[in-house]
Amino acid sequence: MASTEELLNQAQSIASTDPLKAEGIYKEILASTSGKDAGSSEKDRILRNQETALVKLGELYRDHNNAEGVAEVITLSRAFMSSTAKAKTAKLIRTLLDFFVPIPNSQKIQIDVLQDNVQWAKREKRIFLKHSLETRLVGLQLETSQFKAALALIDSLLTELKRLDDKMILTEVHLLESRVYRGIGNLAKAKAALTSARTAGNSIYCPPHLQAQLDLQSGILHAEDKDYTTAYSYFFETFENLSAQDDPGALGALKYMLLCKVMLNLPEDVTSLLSIKLATKYTQSRDVESMRAVARAHQNRNLADFESALKDYQKELSSDPTIRTHLSALYDTLLEQNLLRIVEPYSVVEVEYVAQQVGQGRQAVETKLSQMILDKVLHGVLDQGRGCLIVFDEPEADNTYGAAIDTLEQVGKVVDSLYAKTVKIA
Repeated sequence: MASTEELLNQAQSIASTDPLKAEGIYKEILASTSGKDAGSSEKDRILRNQETALVKLGELYRDHNNAEGVAEVITLSRAFMSSTAKAKTAKLIRTLLDFFVPIPNSQKIQIDVLQDNVQWAKREKRIFLKHSLETRLVGLQLETSQFKAALALIDSLLTELKRLDDKMILTEVHLLESRVYRGIGNLAKAKAALTSARTAGNSIYCPPHLQAQLDLQSGILHAEDKDYTTAYSYFFETFENLSAQDDPGALGALKYMLLCKVMLNLPEDVTSLLSIKLATKYTQSRDVESMRAVARAHQNRNLADFESALKDYQKELSSDPTIRTHLSALYDTLLEQNLLRIVEPYSVVEVEYVAQQVGQGRQAVETKLSQMILDKVLHGVLDQGRGCLIVFDEPEADNTYGAAIDTLEQVGKVVDSLYAKTVKIA
């Protein structure tokens, strides 16, 4: 009978050409009981080979987008965890869980696997592993917009972590808490959670990747407050940090930097920003091209080009909620500017004509014009009976009323002063 080492080499040599046979060999290695009666050194060698087979089987399933297979491997791994050190166990299960990442639409299976393994870690009293798995589970719940479940898990996690004073995971959980609150639109709590994350992170050595995530979240929250200058500086820090590590997340930070330039009405700066050394390797990507197209449309104040960019680069511009939200506000601003430019020469103009000029539906244009009138961006009134917009000249500010109030205030003070003096004399 072939040894586990020979079987392992055989499986690895045919993994790319005959994956089904390789899968069978890996499973044969995992089911092997040949080490039961062997000496301790032989047992250790067989156990190492079985762990390698476990990881290689996971890789095989990952390469063939088999999420169920990866889940099965993680369940199988428990048999080996009882005989290995706890730190090694945590590393092994994290490695296996990472195999889910490239598999499309695997979030549901990942969540089920994580919940199952959290319960197992709890039964086995593997507290560190339990916290690590729960943190990962919160990240997946955030990704799938299960905000209520994520907040419930965060609350129980924070209670345990504060008692254990584990600052590293505490920083990660507070950061996730900030992202969850931002996801449900509670910016005040998102900022408070980020402050807690930074406080916990400042008391330990914060790994570069975690520091980059803290800076990224800071930039996102400043952008939500329309403070795009500060947001840009945080995104730049993130971009430099992630670029130094060759992290693919650097491209996302670069997109946010370009977004800030566009939102600051500096679309012409996009070209110069993309000429810096760190950014040059991303210039050919569709993500960067999408932001270039948006910047061009904004620079030309061209609503049609803007809509075309949103349509042509739908995946790149709509999949990220941060970019989607800010571009929606920018679209609104561009529509407003176009409407003002069109109605400016007229005292009375048909709404139908305005709608044709901006290439929008009449109802949408009418609603936008009403909003602009209420916001005092446009001075006029909609005559819906005639289907017209009557434009007024901008009213000149009349300060007479204000001046009269100020004069009466001063007279009141003089009268009060004279009365006080009269009382003293009396």
